[in-house]
Amino acid sequence: MRFFVFIGCALLLFSCKTDQQATEPAKIVGTWKLQTGTLIDHGDTTVTDYTKATSFIKIINDTHFAFLQHDLNKGKDSAASFVAGGGTYSFKDSSYTENLEYCTASNWEGNSFKFTVTIKGDTLVQRGVEKVDSAGVNRMNIEQYVRLKQ
Repeated sequence: MRFFVFIGCALLLFSCKTDQQATEPAKIVGTWKLQTGTLIDHGDTTVTDYTKATSFIKIINDTHFAFLQHDLNKGKDSAASFVAGGGTYSFKDSSYTENLEYCTASNWEGNSFKFTVTIKGDTLVQRGVEKVDSAGVNRMNIEQYVRLKQ
């Protein structure tokens, strides 16, 4: 009988996650709406307000991320755009890496992007270098998101 109690306790102990393991992915999981994006490219800084003419969301679950961007004029003018992509990611402490598997800009596929993420309340800020040799891109990207409510 003691043997079965010992085995049961051991299984219970090994199946439990630490508090950090249990809450770490939960911090980033959700739907995030991009508010501002700052690109620093060869000393030139461009800030984009994503609350006016463009909408961009990022959806993150336990293993994957996806992003969707479109113009708010429903494609009826010269600013018409639609961009989408996604893939797997890893997140530990403040280190967030996206492995882009799908993208409307196919020359971005197969690249990994490492970011530092800070989350305060309902605000997520990610900062990192985007480097895509095939697209001639090598720039700092800083994005500020707000978590969308369920």
